[in-house]
Amino acid sequence: MRVVQFEIPGFGRRIGVVEDDTVLDLTSVRPELTRIHQCFSAARSAGCSLNEYLVELTDQTYLSSMSYEELWTATPGGNLPYLCPPIDHEDVNRVFITGTGLTHTGSMQSRDQMHAEETDDTPKTDSAKMFEMGLEGGKAAAGQRGVAPEWFYKGTGVNLRGHRGRLDVPSFALDGGEEPEIAGIYMIGRDGQPYRLGFALGNEWSDHPTEKINYLYLAPSKLRTCAIGPELNTSIEFDEIRLQCSVLRNDEAVYNSGELLSGENFMSHTLANCEDHHFKYPQHRQPGDIHIHYFGTSKLSYGSRDWKYQSGDEIQVSSDQFGQPLINVVNVEEPNATPVVVTSA
Repeated sequence: MRVVQFEIPGFGRRIGVVEDDTVLDLTSVRPELTRIHQCFSAARSAGCSLNEYLVELTDQTYLSSMSYEELWTATPGGNLPYLCPPIDHEDVNRVFITGTGLTHTGSMQSRDQMHAEETDDTPKTDSAKMFEMGLEGGKAAAGQRGVAPEWFYKGTGVNLRGHRGRLDVPSFALDGGEEPEIAGIYMIGRDGQPYRLGFALGNEWSDHPTEKINYLYLAPSKLRTCAIGPELNTSIEFDEIRLQCSVLRNDEAVYNSGELLSGENFMSHTLANCEDHHFKYPQHRQPGDIHIHYFGTSKLSYGSRDWKYQSGDEIQVSSDQFGQPLINVVNVEEPNATPVVVTSA
């Protein structure tokens, strides 16, 4: 099941299911359902799974439909119907964006290149040590807790962007950096139980030059806008996923990643272990909250490029297993080092 959220200017938000080149408008038969988190709650109340509930809705007789190509092509905020992130919330503070790093072999190599010039006598970096911990204990037997992966926080729904949304290089940043990944999409039920709704393509946008200064700057380097979409896939298996990322500048390619491998078969941690170490914290199990969790990538452009991102650069993350690609446009803000001054209350 491939689910999208979209906006019709003047008529508001909608939920759709992609079938071939058509989007079936579920909101046309259930006007109270304008976001996927509402579908999840309705499915729980009906005692069925989200997939079962969506199938039931798509069987309705009087469903309206739209061209998926037209939705996918449209720019957000214009006069034409356009795609939104495949999950979000009316209250941006109910959306938590996080991630797990050093889960793929290439991710350890990229991180090591940022922080060390290795020789035979160079001690292992903390990144290498963390990666080896994952290799040794990240795939524990069922019912046992494995070693904790690296974990980071990217912000609330304020930082979330969808297909064709802008990825910002803030005025205080040193650069932007694409991170083509798979994101897990979760909701917390009324009983505090986490539920996985599915997966989406993601661009976990970061600031690698800031991180390179010192690996302890990784936390602030992650507090950036990021993107998921265009679809939420509710039924894909997370074992072997093949991705590709490209960057276009003035319609010419300045970067192409080649094939990127993700999923459990290419990771040092199981999906269950990553999920356990995220949701073991009680504050991550608050009823009604949405969690978007990035699972890492195997390759970045940063370690091999001699250019910086410019406004208008277009980043595309694609996978044949996820339908249409995720495209985002870079927006570089003018540098500004003026301090933020706090006023006494």
